[in-house]
Amino acid sequence: MPTLKYLPHHPPSLVQQAQALFDAGELPALRRRKYPDPHDVQTDKALYQFVAALKQRYLKNAPLPSKVLYDNQQHPLKGTLDTNTTISRVQGGRLKTKNEIRIAALFRELPLPFLQTIAVRELATHLSSSLQRDAHVKKIGHHSVADCDDHDRPVCK
Repeated sequence: MPTLKYLPHHPPSLVQQAQALFDAGELPALRRRKYPDPHDVQTDKALYQFVAALKQRYLKNAPLPSKVLYDNQQHPLKGTLDTNTTISRVQGGRLKTKNEIRIAALFRELPLPFLQTIAVRELATHLSSSLQRDAHVKKIGHHSVADCDDHDRPVCK
């Protein structure tokens, strides 16, 4: 009997109820009854616009990720629902960073509240990592290795 690994922090009564429905094979039918209509967020462009609208509604001052897309490589049974990555590349003499949110393609078929949950979680992760990075830059100053004359200082290493 497989366990429902995404519910460990929920109340035990809810986990037992969900596990009983899962074991009886009734969980998919219950989901279809509760959420009969599919959502319209089927393309990567629509997903980006959906995430941008969520960000604008709830996190007005947060930066928008550079890219938001469905990823066929991620699957909940393998342990990933989504990823939030920062990609750095050299552009001239500076590092240019871009943030990407990748959501498992499985969420194309799931109801909109499931997609909203994942998108909001990834936006929150994106915002928190951005705030941590900003705090780190504020703490050490706006130094780069190219700006350092004294390479013995910790910032210049």
